[in-house]
Amino acid sequence: MKTIAPPITRLHRPTEGRRAAGAVAVAPAPTLELLLPAADVPDPEFTLVIPARNEEKTIGEFVEWCKQGLAEAGVVGEILIVDSSSDATPAIAVAAGARVLLTPPRGLGRAYIDALPFIRGRYVLMGDADCTYDFRDLAPFVQAFREGFEFVMGSRWKGSIEPGAMPPLHRYLGTPLTTWVLNLLFSSRFSDIHCGMRGLTKAALDRIGLQSQSWEYASEMVLKSVQARLHTTEVPVHFLKDRNGRVSHHARIGWFSPFQAAWINLRAMFIYGVEFFALVPGLLILGLGLLLTVPLSFGPFAIGRIHFSLLWMLLGVSLTLLGLQSFYLGCIAQVLHDYAGTARRRWLGLFAYTRTVILSGIGFALGLALSVVLLSDYLRSGLTFTPQDRLPYVGVLGLMLMVVSFMTFTFDLLLHAAALRTERIYGPER
Repeated sequence: MKTIAPPITRLHRPTEGRRAAGAVAVAPAPTLELLLPAADVPDPEFTLVIPARNEEKTIGEFVEWCKQGLAEAGVVGEILIVDSSSDATPAIAVAAGARVLLTPPRGLGRAYIDALPFIRGRYVLMGDADCTYDFRDLAPFVQAFREGFEFVMGSRWKGSIEPGAMPPLHRYLGTPLTTWVLNLLFSSRFSDIHCGMRGLTKAALDRIGLQSQSWEYASEMVLKSVQARLHTTEVPVHFLKDRNGRVSHHARIGWFSPFQAAWINLRAMFIYGVEFFALVPGLLILGLGLLLTVPLSFGPFAIGRIHFSLLWMLLGVSLTLLGLQSFYLGCIAQVLHDYAGTARRRWLGLFAYTRTVILSGIGFALGLALSVVLLSDYLRSGLTFTPQDRLPYVGVLGLMLMVVSFMTFTFDLLLHAAALRTERIYGPER
């Protein structure tokens, strides 16, 4: 990339050592260059982190908007443009008074990750450099931070959307649908998860450890704010249409870009929200399986015209094992995404190591004994048994107990290993 000489040019190397919890390592220092304006802000309280790529049509005016917004809100702040442009964007931004971090074009989410070591403010506000979000109005964010909120999410639905600013596909389908899905998965109440104007305390940003490299950073940040139990609020923002002559990034990529963005955001929601699909559904399936298996362990029976026999018991065993496995996976997922330590405390208390290992051993031994009884009878009967015999039902119960006990034992080991790792990453229970 051609380096444009600003009034002051300085190369920064990210500090070596322990990174924030879960954070992705920044790129090697030679790929990141920080350009400083002539009138740099010495001790900012706020940092406006703004990714930009080929925004020379709007970047100068946008920086002026930011300076106006900071002045009217009565706060001292720096403007950090994370730039991967091939046009004059960085030169214009530095001349207007912004810091510019030159990075390779590696995705929107990666731009925020690259910026982390260069943020100096206590509060961080994010947005776009295209003058579609009105950064002249920063007072609602400043007030929310002053009130103690850790995550302040902008909402275009609570603010205003200028006619022509948002395509109908985004406004009436994409954003409402993905917002609804995230709220369903994480029991949250956001109104606009894709609003690009949002803020966090620097401590909260370090804590959640962003990993997404592309558009899915929007969903990752929101859902991690729920998992980390950040003190969260929404404030209204004003969304404006693109300036004449500017082509949006989605349009630059192609007609499929919005669909690709929606898909990768849903993928992030499903990965981080796996417990939604595993924990409660697993308990329901487990309950249904036991409802079939336990009564049949005493032998076949009939309810009205329905005759419950060994095949029904095998169905019950299958459901029991499927449900238990799903439940255990949901527990592990909760612990892996447990920033506050509450899931660790709950599941380690329920599955205490010594008690769980002893009970698993007793269950396995009991299941083995029941299976041996069946095997002995089978050998004694000349390798045959009749379907009416109760012993096959007892034997199936024994096999299920052996499998369940072994699953519980290995789950308990994995649970404690995951708890040790997450406590090291996220710290002790808060």
